[in-house]
Amino acid sequence: MAAAQPTLRVATPDDAGRIEALMKASAAALFPAYYDEQQVESGVRLVAEVDQVLLEDGTYFVFEAGGALVACGGWSRRARLHAGSVEHDDDARLLDPATEPAKVRAMFTRGDWTRRGLGRRILEACEAAARAEGFRELSLLATLPGVPLYRACGFEAVGEETAMLTDGVPMECVAMRRAIA
Repeated sequence: MAAAQPTLRVATPDDAGRIEALMKASAAALFPAYYDEQQVESGVRLVAEVDQVLLEDGTYFVFEAGGALVACGGWSRRARLHAGSVEHDDDARLLDPATEPAKVRAMFTRGDWTRRGLGRRILEACEAAARAEGFRELSLLATLPGVPLYRACGFEAVGEETAMLTDGVPMECVAMRRAIA
């Protein structure tokens, strides 16, 4: 029996629990190839968290196949750069599309659904939506498992960063940017 074809749609606040389960499963499956055991455990707990603002803003997408969520990700018109529990004072500030990049956020794919083009299709949906709001550039802070996807989609590294998670565990990340076509 063939696997169900995944369908892309805008996520709703009602999807939050299933999205968080997908995020945690994805991090548990993919982070071990790039991070040590402590970083994986902290990442699953503190990075793989749903951002309700993305759901409320209607800027978050999910792929659903056979009733299960298999990939998710989105973009934001707000200043918050990353998923997880670390917060900054200006996270909710609306970005100026003429001078600031839209933020790609919280991209996760279930381990058994990687390398099928789902991440690329989510990025295309993010780009189209951000372009429609006048943004000219996308930026993101990538965890190491995401870097190959982002590079393949034309993002360029602009710096390496060590994100300090709220439990004190450091996690290497790469800041990346790309012009919107």
